[in-house]
Amino acid sequence: SRLLGLKSHDCHTLMQQLPPVAIRSVLEKPTRYAITRLCFFFNAICAKTVDVSKPDKLEEDVVVTLCLLEKYFPPSFFDIMVHLVVHLVREVRLCGPVYFRWMYPLERYMKVLKGYVQNRTRPEGCIAERYIAEEAVEFCTQHLSDVSTVGVPSSQKMGVSKPLSGCTVSVVDQDLLNQAHLYVLENTEEVLPYIKQHMIHIKTAYPKFRKRTKWLQDKHNSTFIQWLRFKVQSELEEDNHGVSENLRWLAAGPNMAVPLYRSYLIKGIKFNIKAQDDLRTTQNSGVYLLAQTMQVTSAKDKNPILSNMGFYGVIQEIWDLDYQKFTIPVFSVIGYIVL
Repeated sequence: SRLLGLKSHDCHTLMQQLPPVAIRSVLEKPTRYAITRLCFFFNAICAKTVDVSKPDKLEEDVVVTLCLLEKYFPPSFFDIMVHLVVHLVREVRLCGPVYFRWMYPLERYMKVLKGYVQNRTRPEGCIAERYIAEEAVEFCTQHLSDVSTVGVPSSQKMGVSKPLSGCTVSVVDQDLLNQAHLYVLENTEEVLPYIKQHMIHIKTAYPKFRKRTKWLQDKHNSTFIQWLRFKVQSELEEDNHGVSENLRWLAAGPNMAVPLYRSYLIKGIKFNIKAQDDLRTTQNSGVYLLAQTMQVTSAKDKNPILSNMGFYGVIQEIWDLDYQKFTIPVFSVIGYIVL
């Protein structure tokens, strides 16, 4: 089979990634080794980040690579373009990463400019007129962003959140439900003052563990839901308590029967569960979360470190937690840590 319709950048990417795999069972080991070294060299200098300590080593390696190629390829193969490979490392050292300077984006933009041409006898005029018209439209849209359009499809409504599929109601495990409920509470601004009060309460009740940050956090996670419920109930019994309706129902907790959805629209962005994505050609089940996590070396570590850590994950289930007066969608995700 043949690869058709490839752009120049596609061919360059294939040159870096495909030959080391394609020639494994075709060529002899010395020849295969020389070609693989050249592929790895291009892969290294075309990376988005280049370690400043590596160019010297790359420059030495590419000289050896070209010497190896001279052993297995005929002299007619070595024209001026092959020799110029030696100078690529010097360009990286002086000018920075390659992807800031290569011509692939400009070549793709040339196709856009060619699409502007309607009169083949006057291509320059067509491109100039179309470019000026687009620039004027973009300038006007900045001043008319709040005006409702007629005949123009509206963009996604970023404030809209609603289910996009039917639901199945399931009674979930109590521990998982508590984890989801705790996540909702700790990401609600109205609950943050109560979190601080609860931490003070724990330190007062357990003075021996005041300096054990991880123990305090674990104790907070296991007791905060019940403590908040009693705390809000006691405040509601007072006059002028100041407890809002949302906080009242949040403290009461979600319903045990949880609706499960296969697809959900959250602030104009569509999310699917993995099982739904497996039936589609598009992918809407991947998520990323940057969270502040507590890192410890062992269970006896008394000096944990709080730092931001990225988590990639795939949505397995979409829950719609029912708090009687409102619902809050949450994702059940299988995650992967990115250090």
